[in-house]
Amino acid sequence: MSVLQEYKCPCCGGAISFDSSIQKMKCPYCDTEFETETIAAYDDILKEDCADDMSWDDTAGTDWKDGEDSSLRSYVCKSCGGEIIGDATTAATSCPFCSNPVVMMGQLSGALKPDYVIPFKLDKKAAKEALKKHYLGKKLIPKVFKDENHLDEIKGIYVPFWLFDTEAEANIRYKATRVNMWSDRNYQYTNTSFFSVSRGGTLGFQRVPVDGSSKMDDALMESIEPFNFADAVDFQTAYLAGYFADRYDVDSEKSIERANSRIKKSTEDTFATTVQGYTTVVPEHSAVKFNGGQAKYALYPVWILNTSWNGQKYTFAMNGQTGKFVGDLPLDKGAYTRWLFGLTGIIGAALLLFSYLFWLI
Repeated sequence: MSVLQEYKCPCCGGAISFDSSIQKMKCPYCDTEFETETIAAYDDILKEDCADDMSWDDTAGTDWKDGEDSSLRSYVCKSCGGEIIGDATTAATSCPFCSNPVVMMGQLSGALKPDYVIPFKLDKKAAKEALKKHYLGKKLIPKVFKDENHLDEIKGIYVPFWLFDTEAEANIRYKATRVNMWSDRNYQYTNTSFFSVSRGGTLGFQRVPVDGSSKMDDALMESIEPFNFADAVDFQTAYLAGYFADRYDVDSEKSIERANSRIKKSTEDTFATTVQGYTTVVPEHSAVKFNGGQAKYALYPVWILNTSWNGQKYTFAMNGQTGKFVGDLPLDKGAYTRWLFGLTGIIGAALLLFSYLFWLI
């Protein structure tokens, strides 16, 4: 495997990386700290003549400048096909998606430069602690899972996201009912009134995220949202030091469908909350129009943890900025059966008591 170029410490010449705890570049050998702007200025010295080398017409991402991508390398996993990029300080020994070895494929090329990056706020230790807390209170997982579960791999990855801005103009019609009930000595009466309810207006959406990696499960990435964009900064390669960075393989045009789906659902859900005072409300017609849509390209911090137990692999994800943690856990079928029978027994007893009281009345 080829040797990648490193970010060198100007003081001692050691390899430096981004330290999420202090939000600076730090040398592990002499403990010297550097502002990322300092490293960016150093990168400017290494840059050669600027020239556009891309054919994209949209506003999502910008072209890499000559020499700016010289410190980045692309890898591809032979097992799952996952493609990631890293700089000199990333140890490309295994795939963060399936834990299998990866192979270096050469310099990164033919891809857009991100507009923004949210730096890691939480380190590897925090991710491990979050995994332990994730087990707590889970009574339906096997007891031996906590002890025997083996953490195979933990990787900090900058996941590519397309951020969509748009204005949603909606006109929605609902069929609603209002039911009144009363009774006398002889009869029970029900009066149902029907209404046609209309809602219309405009909602603005900013930076609706859609992950641009086919290897990352969309539901998993959406589960660790939201990310706080207030911490986003203009992209600099220095932030990648010590982490992996997944290169997008789903472009902005292919991500529009999912963005539209998320925005449309959010719009309809928001308008639905304004229809109140009815017994039932059913959407009858919905028309949502998007205006002024545009996309930007950003890298968001995610910790991926791959564990194995009883011959199966389990993948967890943690928001590297907020610490939100998600992941599937195995089910103890015996404990689940006991819980289900216990719940059924409680419900049965409640129904029996209700029937007895009704008989008395």
